[in-house]
Amino acid sequence: MSKVKYYYDAQTLSYRKIKPKRGRKIGLFLLSLLGIFLSGFLLLLAYINIPSLETPKERELRREIAQLELQYDLLNKKMDEAEVVLDQLAQRDNNLYRTYFETNPIPDEQRKAGFGGVNRYRNLEGFDHTELLRSTNERLDVLTKQIVVQSRSLDEIARMAATKEKLLEAIPAIQPVNNEDLTRMASGFGYRRDPFTKARKFHYGMDFTAPRGTPIYATGDGVVKRADNRSTGFGNHIRIDHGFGYVSIYAHLFKYNVRRGQRVKRGDLIGFVGSTGRSEAPHLHYEIHKDGRRINPINFYYGNLTPEEYAKMLALSQQENQSLD
Repeated sequence: MSKVKYYYDAQTLSYRKIKPKRGRKIGLFLLSLLGIFLSGFLLLLAYINIPSLETPKERELRREIAQLELQYDLLNKKMDEAEVVLDQLAQRDNNLYRTYFETNPIPDEQRKAGFGGVNRYRNLEGFDHTELLRSTNERLDVLTKQIVVQSRSLDEIARMAATKEKLLEAIPAIQPVNNEDLTRMASGFGYRRDPFTKARKFHYGMDFTAPRGTPIYATGDGVVKRADNRSTGFGNHIRIDHGFGYVSIYAHLFKYNVRRGQRVKRGDLIGFVGSTGRSEAPHLHYEIHKDGRRINPINFYYGNLTPEEYAKMLALSQQENQSLD
């Protein structure tokens, strides 16, 4: 409630109310309004021209943005490192592992392919940094796909390694009779004179002369398919199926040390030298078959012969002499 003011009227000898002029009221109002406007304008100028002046909310947002930029830089560095590691692993995979296991390399188009068709990043559109978000997500997706491709490749290589290990264990790779037990290597693979007809015919194995009862060893891992005397000319003989298309035959035995269906390891004692069947003297007739075809056993003695011993045996096996069966 405004305060009422009076003045003394000397003519009427009484007090009268002082009535404020209307124009003055309006002037005071306008003056106040102008002061408020000028104060607001000056404060706005000060806010715009003083960078360090920021609200607590702005300060918090600025810290979050700086942290996000730091995390983004770290993410990019990690992706760079992951791409380098994956490239190196892919090179070893194609040029070393797959070369060793004789399998086709994985093409770069398959390793680094993107994702076609449907727009996978539609939910990232409409933001201030849409392109940044899209490219980062796409790069992460490609990296993830490369890791999956490489992981599957390594699983395949692990399976091939296991198969390769079994193959190396199965291949007939040692001499079936120890060198110290041999009298001599009597005859090799190729044309030889038949001991009975004296005719020249092809000899499909190698003959190792040794005293009757000399131990005979399995030349590779496998399963005994036959241990009998029901094959013409072989007498008592053993056949071992090594898998991977390999079969070894041991003929003219004195007796067996294995039975049909038995699983054997390379170096296991399987029988003893004899002279049964079509044989002129105690010896072991040894053959190797690969995929049903008889091949030269001389190429498979890398497991227990020195280079000098192998060279000597190779020279003897090439002599066209008389076989013992």
